[in-house]
Amino acid sequence: MTKGKEKQETGWNLDNSYARLPESFYTSLNPTPVCSPELIIFNDPLATSLGLNVQDLQSEDGIAVFAGNQIPEGASPLAQAYGGHQFGHFTMLGDGRAILLGEQITPLDERVDIQLKGPGRTPYSRGGDGRATLGPMLREYIISEAMHALGIPTTRSLAVVTTGESVIRETELPGAILTRVASSHLRVGTFQYVAKWGTVQELQVLADYTVKRHFSEIEADESRYLSLLREVIKRQAMLIAKWQLVGFIHGVMNTDNMTISGETIDYGPCAFMDTYDPATVFSSIDVQGRYAYGKQPQMAGWNLARFAETLLPLLHENQEHAVELAQDEISDFPKLYHSYWLAGMRAKLGIFNEEVEDESLIEDLLSMMQKYRADYTNTFRALTFERHEDTVLFGAPEFAQWHELWQARLGRQQEPETSSHQLMQNSNPALIPRNHRVEAALEAAVKQGDYSVMERLLDVLSSPYAYSPEQAEYSTLPARSTRPYRTFCGT
Repeated sequence: MTKGKEKQETGWNLDNSYARLPESFYTSLNPTPVCSPELIIFNDPLATSLGLNVQDLQSEDGIAVFAGNQIPEGASPLAQAYGGHQFGHFTMLGDGRAILLGEQITPLDERVDIQLKGPGRTPYSRGGDGRATLGPMLREYIISEAMHALGIPTTRSLAVVTTGESVIRETELPGAILTRVASSHLRVGTFQYVAKWGTVQELQVLADYTVKRHFSEIEADESRYLSLLREVIKRQAMLIAKWQLVGFIHGVMNTDNMTISGETIDYGPCAFMDTYDPATVFSSIDVQGRYAYGKQPQMAGWNLARFAETLLPLLHENQEHAVELAQDEISDFPKLYHSYWLAGMRAKLGIFNEEVEDESLIEDLLSMMQKYRADYTNTFRALTFERHEDTVLFGAPEFAQWHELWQARLGRQQEPETSSHQLMQNSNPALIPRNHRVEAALEAAVKQGDYSVMERLLDVLSSPYAYSPEQAEYSTLPARSTRPYRTFCGT
């Protein structure tokens, strides 16, 4: 392991505030070097926004950093400790295959984590090898960047390198490392870990750190820990509403996969819904449908309740009163989520103002979509451009009746038809990362070493609301299959 002799032009401007927290929160260690790293994909625009030198980072020295073979100047690598409820069961977890290099201070004075995913075993690996394979790392790159383009808070992907080494799973697979960028990697599970195995003083240190890093506007609040809970609830309500509005299914909403910052994290068995059905599940391990599309708001509320439990010692010295305070805040989540979701659905239908009947109008459409097995994204795409013949709803008597009510609703608002059309175009993506397109890109990359399929996919996904001609073929549905589509964690 070599310490990088970074030139000033490289752009690394790292700080290590997390490493200044109590040592029980993490373990300091370096990545495990790999034999022959090769850069597969690099995010030029993201690197530029971080203040990094695009050309330098694609050199041999830059690739060595992404591979964990070289430590950039100013870095203090560590693996974070955390716990979490996995499918409802609490366990000790931690960064088993991720190492935080440090926190990049950007030209806009923002602080973001730079983390390597798959750089080798850590004390939290729980018997695993700490490595990652190429397919899942490319999947995270594709989906996280698509989510960013859709306007959904998310971790970002800076680079993927292959390691030149094989990783044994069910078969022998090419090893890879993803460089992930996040506002932070603070999770509900981070608080659960400290609440379970730390002291109240350490919990307060973590809460104060979180407030300073993500919610500085509440630092002066007399009840800042209650304000912290309130702000996290608000961000999660907004995030989950955005997921639902585009048909995104996370697949594994464990508490260690819910960030305090309100960003989507960990793109394992995630996928986007084609046919509208609230019961849709893609994850191979979610056999009970705990994290089905329609249950995601409920599960977010459950996770937030676990977060609230960790804060009880800080909310009030009287336990009963602390519980009352937490319950009052948690009870607001369903209402907050619903208000964000309803506002988003109104926008998807070109509605600017509010009427009591709007919710029934929306629910009637969704019920029809479920009944006729309509594609979620393409139905709203067709409505946006009044191309009803492009949907399976066309010709259904109830759809004609619904359409008449919808048009009448639009006619009762002051905004002209052109404004409604623009609102719909801005709210309904022309395309999403269709599962069959993602799989085709991954198969070409992993099995054939052909990255052009993925590059074209990333290009069209970068402007999902453009409705450009080249996007049309990417909005087509997959061929019918007798077997349901399944995704895997990719660990």
